[in-house]
Amino acid sequence: MIISISGVPGSGKTTLAKLLAERLNVPFYSVGGLRGKMAMERGLTIDQLNALGEQDKTTDTSVDDYQRELGRKEKDFVIEGRLSWHFIPHSFKVFLYCDPKEAARRILESKHERPDEALPDDLDQAAEIVKNRMASDARRYQTIYGLDYLDKAHYDLYLDVTRTEKPEHSAEKVFKALNERLAAETSSDGAPTTERP
Repeated sequence: MIISISGVPGSGKTTLAKLLAERLNVPFYSVGGLRGKMAMERGLTIDQLNALGEQDKTTDTSVDDYQRELGRKEKDFVIEGRLSWHFIPHSFKVFLYCDPKEAARRILESKHERPDEALPDDLDQAAEIVKNRMASDARRYQTIYGLDYLDKAHYDLYLDVTRTEKPEHSAEKVFKALNERLAAETSSDGAPTTERP
């Protein structure tokens, strides 16, 4: 089973993906982490790398090729990345939405965990940067791939986590939806259902 976690900046994609991978005892991969590393290697922030990506598509396509290959080679893992649902179409696709102001607050709380982040401490200014980041993502994905990653139709499960206090709550919703999917699949082919944690 492959689970892909997409979502807006600050929605907790990495936290949820790590939690799911730990519960399922499978590997965790982070496209955001790869792009953050790329930004730092170039002496850029993630927002500067995104701006560069609007002119140089290889900042996206290199990591996209990597995750496409993961989907071909490995059977069980959790991956967080905004386009992971597209490059691993057989994954169970989850999207996390969070209001930009709340997302900015969360990013500010944990920015020591992401050295590629460079948000001001002012919440309103940080929220504006988050909105701009979302717009940059949308432009790049539309230009490079003709995709709207915000379209709910792409996902098996869409969660608004703006008021969700703990990632464990989101994890339980993922497992519930996943078990419902597995049950529906087994009822159609007659195979026994295998529940996930």
